[in-house]
Amino acid sequence: MKEYIHTVQYYETDKMQITHHSNYIRWMEEARIDFLAQMGWPFDKLEGLGIVSPVLSVNCDYKLTTTFPETIFINVRVKEFKGVKLFLEYEMKNKDGKVVCVGTTGHAFLNAKGRPIRMKQDYPELYQLLSTDEQ
Repeated sequence: MKEYIHTVQYYETDKMQITHHSNYIRWMEEARIDFLAQMGWPFDKLEGLGIVSPVLSVNCDYKLTTTFPETIFINVRVKEFKGVKLFLEYEMKNKDGKVVCVGTTGHAFLNAKGRPIRMKQDYPELYQLLSTDEQ
């Protein structure tokens, strides 16, 4: 499990002065990119190798509202990895440790032509890291 820290920005709030729901999905994407970087596979490295990783699915369950300028701690972990598809889980907490949102995302690993990559054969180091991180 890896942690990403996000500070709620003023522009992320709405007329009710709470964080607009769409921002939590953006935070999951920020946390995913940071998760890969913490593993030694930053997104620019993946793209340099011709690997793209589109979002296949997103699920978000909002528990508590957040406001500017709260600090949100996002824990990311691999839920499932089968070589082509990666599913991540996110748990977002405020400074008091209260869960504000939980979510999952699904991603594919494709080459520049949009074809699935055989991660185990083509990128065994990344395959091993993602498989090991599963809990």
